[in-house]
Formats: sequence, C-alpha cells, structure tokens
Amino acid sequence: MKDLPPAALVQIAAYFQALAEPTRLHILNLLRQQERKVGELAELCGFSAANVSRHLTLLQQHGLVSRESRGTSAFYKIADPAVYKICDLVCGNIARQNERVAQERAAFFPLKPAAGSKR
Repeated sequence: MKDLPPAALVQIAAYFQALAEPTRLHILNLLRQQERKVGELAELCGFSAANVSRHLTLLQQHGLVSRESRGTSAFYKIADPAVYKICDLVCGNIARQNERVAQERAAFFPLKPAAGSKR
C-alpha cells in the first residue's frame, strides 16, 4: 500500500468492508465448495433469500463473486479466489494471537494434576 493515493485507499477500505461481515464470510465459505443459487445459500446460511441477495450484490460489486443466469435461476460463484488467501492469512494470524494469549494465561493458571494422578 506504499504511496497510494487517497482514492485507492478508499477502494481498499471498501473491499475490506465487504469482508467485514460474518454473513458475507459464510457465503464466501459456502461458495468455496461450489457455485450455488441464492435460495440454496439462504437455506444454508439461515437467512432470507432477500437478505442473502443483498449480500451477494455487495460481494459482486467488489469483484468477489460473479453471477450467471441459467434459465430462471441465477448461480453465484467465486470471481476472485485470492480472497481465500486473504482469509487464510487472517485466520492464521488470529490463531497465533489466540495461542499467545492462551500461553500467557496458562502462566497464571497452571494445569492441575487430574484426580488420582501421582504428581
């Protein structure tokens, strides 16, 4: 992001904002497996088709998913698989942070021997 103009930073922030919602992340995760119809995504997410459709529209505006009409159905699929690299990087970072916190807490609460063990 070195030396980017303010307009580019606004676009980058909007891209990350699109990823900053749990339902949209759930949708992207479901599309990782295969393309799906709105109704199928709604059923799997537990939300209304209208709600999922709004999320898909936003994801499509940012180039993360693409829509293909077939007859009376619209199918959505991942348009930019690089989004999974971003998500995997963030997940790895969160896991490392959680591990550090767990280690710090363990220093204050060492494991107690199980009942009946000889320690």
